Amino acid sequence: MDFPAHRSPASGRETASPVAAILTYRDDTRIFRGNRDNFIDLLRTAKEEGVTAYIVAQDDLNLRARKLKGYVYSPSKKKWVLGERPFPDVVYNRIPYRKFEQLPEVQEIIRECLAHPTIRFFNPAFFSKWSLFEWLRESKLTRGHIPETVRLAGLGDFARMVRKHRNVYLKPVKGKAGKGIMKVQQLVGKRRASSAGYRLTCQSADGVEATTYDTVTAMYDAVKKYMDGKDYIAQQGITLAVAGGRPFDLRALVQKNDRGEWRVSGIGARVAGASSITTHVPRGGSIGDPTKLLAAVFGPTGGKAILRQARETALVLASQIEKGSGHTLGEMSMDLGVDTTGKLWFFEANSKPMKFDEPHIRKKSLHRLVRFWKYLVASSPGGRAGVAKSRSRARRTELQRSDAKRRKG
Repeated sequence: MDFPAHRSPASGRETASPVAAILTYRDDTRIFRGNRDNFIDLLRTAKEEGVTAYIVAQDDLNLRARKLKGYVYSPSKKKWVLGERPFPDVVYNRIPYRKFEQLPEVQEIIRECLAHPTIRFFNPAFFSKWSLFEWLRESKLTRGHIPETVRLAGLGDFARMVRKHRNVYLKPVKGKAGKGIMKVQQLVGKRRASSAGYRLTCQSADGVEATTYDTVTAMYDAVKKYMDGKDYIAQQGITLAVAGGRPFDLRALVQKNDRGEWRVSGIGARVAGASSITTHVPRGGSIGDPTKLLAAVFGPTGGKAILRQARETALVLASQIEKGSGHTLGEMSMDLGVDTTGKLWFFEANSKPMKFDEPHIRKKSLHRLVRFWKYLVASSPGGRAGVAKSRSRARRTELQRSDAKRRKG
């Protein structure tokens, strides 16, 4: 994709390449927060794709300035270098934590980016788990992939879900990477169901702790302490397919391409750890090969069919999530469960995907992301495509005037 030189309305500069600023957060402990290796990979890929890119901290993103202060990485010096950078066409939001993103000064920057006449800004915020399920319930194409999910407002909601489903997961609405998740199980007695108790398993950075309770009320008291005032959802537990004695699910990376269309950049698999209640790698899970895992459970043909269906489902889910959000989105990762019958279930999505460890997915994801930046600039009414069209119209008008003069002469 070639770009004619254009003059940025904000900065007055003229450049032949799109400019992307990767937005992150600066505090008193570091020059900027976020995954440095990821940033280095992004800057390198941007250079390969002919895009000027740099890292900008929230307090350096002055949209009224002609140029900004930003960081690039110097491989020879092995350090980050702060310097004057051109005004951006695209701002890529990589504020790494919700607590930073929710700060008033950061929210103001996000609002300014969204309202700016020339900047293209996408994925403006982390997803709320509850909002995701509300959006997906609005479409008949996606609601069938959602486990029963309720907002945990009190003992009544908790008791109804626990008594209705053999397994229930409790998840923080604003959680990430499996942190703070709890699992509730009914323990059916040997003689009769009335002798059942309940097991509460809590997952934290320190490991997994399981406790048994005789009643739902007693268990809910423990749950409230663990919730610590945070908003939670209660979700129907799905019996996942199991390979090698371990349950697994699928992790899909969905991104827009250089035409602004949703595509699946790759699907990986995550296998639950020996005592973990989720498949998240930071919580004891491990990486698996989805083709081999699905084939082990459903056979080679059945496994391929499920993987193909997972790709199609991920695209439908991404489109509906973007529609529900009301904003332009360019990427997301999502967790898809496969139950023992082969049915696909949506568990969660992340608007700021972490690095995929699978090399083939990682490489494709970097190039696809940068090409989406280029698409945003080329398709912007105030961007290069708009400038090129204006020049073309001006040129046609000039030719028409010259032709008219010749005819008169």
